[in-house]
Amino acid sequence: MANRRAMIVMTDAEVHAFLDNQRVLNVATLGPTGHPHLVAMWYALIDGKVQFWTFAKSQKIVNLRRDPRMTGLVESGDTYDDLRGVELVGTGRIIEDYDRILHLGMAVAERYGGAEAVSAAAASFIEAQARKRLVVEFEVARVVSWDHTKIAGY
Repeated sequence: MANRRAMIVMTDAEVHAFLDNQRVLNVATLGPTGHPHLVAMWYALIDGKVQFWTFAKSQKIVNLRRDPRMTGLVESGDTYDDLRGVELVGTGRIIEDYDRILHLGMAVAERYGGAEAVSAAAASFIEAQARKRLVVEFEVARVVSWDHTKIAGY
């Protein structure tokens, strides 16, 4: 019998496509007591890297300034033979450059709201939000992936 773990690992291209098609990144940072601080975030892939934005005073930012270690999970599926997921392990790099924050804000708005969400009428809202937010870019050290659809009927 083949190693089942090896059978369900996604290729780099499959990981990228999966991340590009899913919508929620569960992000864990280390809280002040050492316990995980876990939150669901919208995200975008910018230059192949997972990025999300959050308020500058958020607990995630406070945690990352103290300890940049971060883990992310994107998953899908309702039954065992349909489970797919990607765990990202690494660090969060805080980006404070307004232009990059605005760029990500526009990317997230379009990804989740379509072209209307980045119209001229909506741009002023995104610009105002960008002034209060920072970007966190995932610097991935390790990827763990699984795709149970590869073993359906095994």
